[in-house]
Amino acid sequence: MTREAALLVMAGIAVIVLALLAWAWVRRTRRDARYSVPVGELPADAVETAVFSGLYVATTRHDEPLERLALKGLGFRSRVDVTVTTAGVALDLPGQPRIALTRDRLVDAAQATVAIDRVVERDGLARVTWRLDDDTVVDTYLRPQEASAKALADAIRPLTSTGSDS
Repeated sequence: MTREAALLVMAGIAVIVLALLAWAWVRRTRRDARYSVPVGELPADAVETAVFSGLYVATTRHDEPLERLALKGLGFRSRVDVTVTTAGVALDLPGQPRIALTRDRLVDAAQATVAIDRVVERDGLARVTWRLDDDTVVDTYLRPQEASAKALADAIRPLTSTGSDS
């Protein structure tokens, strides 16, 4: 086989792999199109208690950290500003409308080590568990940059259904 033929074979394989990846992502976005992320503002009387900047890693099905959901606004890794208030949590991702997770949606906040393709030091991610709809609970993984994941989880936990019970 000549070099040119080998190059054409490799280019063909690369095109096929990219096409398969695109096809898989389109199927995933169609599968998850029925879900809508809660966008908007938190109530006007909410008091800001903490702000964290960092990275948004992924949103997955609850307790399935390798099953990414392709939700509008939360499909890709991005920078994020997390605002914790007395009424809930707001996620501000560049180029996206504000995502408002009110107290009634929040289930838990904890630390995690693995999400999708991101493995960090032990407990280096904050995992926010919340209700996408009445039947669907999801985990959103965040990596704070100037604070610890523990600090972020601790700031959110009192707002959750598990944190308010204690």
